[in-house]
Amino acid sequence: MSTENLPQSPEQPPRKPRVAVVFGGRSSEHGISMVTAGAVLRAVDRTKYDVLPIGITREGRWVLTADDPERMTITERRTPDVESLAESSEGGVILPVDPANREVVYSEPGSVPKALGEVDVVFPMLHGPYGEDGTLQGLLELSGVPYVGSGVLASAVGQDKEYMKRVFTSFGLPVGPYVVIRPREWEQDQSAARKKIIDFAGEHGWPLFVKPARAGSSIGITKVEDLSGLDEAIAAAQHHDPKILVEALLRGREIECGVLEFEDGPRASVPAEIPPVQSHAYYDFEAKYIDSTPGIVPAPLTPEQTTEIRRLAVEAFEAASCEGLVRADFFLTEDGEFVINEINTMPGFTPISMYPKMWEATGVPYPELVDRLIQAALRRPTGLR
Repeated sequence: MSTENLPQSPEQPPRKPRVAVVFGGRSSEHGISMVTAGAVLRAVDRTKYDVLPIGITREGRWVLTADDPERMTITERRTPDVESLAESSEGGVILPVDPANREVVYSEPGSVPKALGEVDVVFPMLHGPYGEDGTLQGLLELSGVPYVGSGVLASAVGQDKEYMKRVFTSFGLPVGPYVVIRPREWEQDQSAARKKIIDFAGEHGWPLFVKPARAGSSIGITKVEDLSGLDEAIAAAQHHDPKILVEALLRGREIECGVLEFEDGPRASVPAEIPPVQSHAYYDFEAKYIDSTPGIVPAPLTPEQTTEIRRLAVEAFEAASCEGLVRADFFLTEDGEFVINEINTMPGFTPISMYPKMWEATGVPYPELVDRLIQAALRRPTGLR
């Protein structure tokens, strides 16, 4: 029997990839993570992707949130909070733990769990511990869900400033002088740990910068002018991380460079310069996010300097086994040498963040940047690679 004249069932349009944008988290960078995610939610092409916003509260509960980026901004010098966007004060989101099943489930006490559909890729807009440091990446690897950005190792290295510097040194990248005080050192003999810092100051001079070893967004950092401010600075850093890093002052200009993974490998953006904020002694949290002045893009460098910093940024990306994206921060010293300060494996995407600004100046506008990151994640398998 011929089927030519029978009515044909219309073909179903292909399902759009579903992107879970995850933000908030348990770290002290909770609010900045939300601001970053709000900017990404605005930029995702809704004709190309379905979007599922998932917030993580400060206590660690995963919640469904309103898809409302206008409420994810800094208002009256205060950052937002996931709880204010949560659809329920009790419900929680459950990620799959079976690599053969990518379906996300929403559960509330006393109710039947509700399937929210499959997630094709996670865009983790988390900063700091419990998200940017390899912990979330490990969970997603176990679940078999692709995600934007670096894997477990690179994320952990990028979060721990001590081991980041050790990796860079082993690859021949220039880093500044530093000393580390580990939790056990401080617990067992505070006098000896303090002397270690004082001896470091004797060798490299004051001021010093005391900072949490595994935090970001310039949170918990103190510029210490002399011995009298040391204990207070240590306490401020240890409030965020029991392991602290002490760095010598490097006199020079602050220059940043973005790295983005293209189909043929990582490429560097044009660099940017971070000008001093006159009302702040250094580039602290408020200088970065509250009282910031526009960065200079592209940075006023010679062609040779621009070529060099772009080369070093890609080398840092490769040295730490990064994927997707990185913002590499440098000092251009008074001697004309570049010294790498740190990398950020999930840099800020706020409207004033330098990473998207550098790529826009390089010819990749914000929506295309977000799309490239999602596409790179979809191309990349989970597991060993």
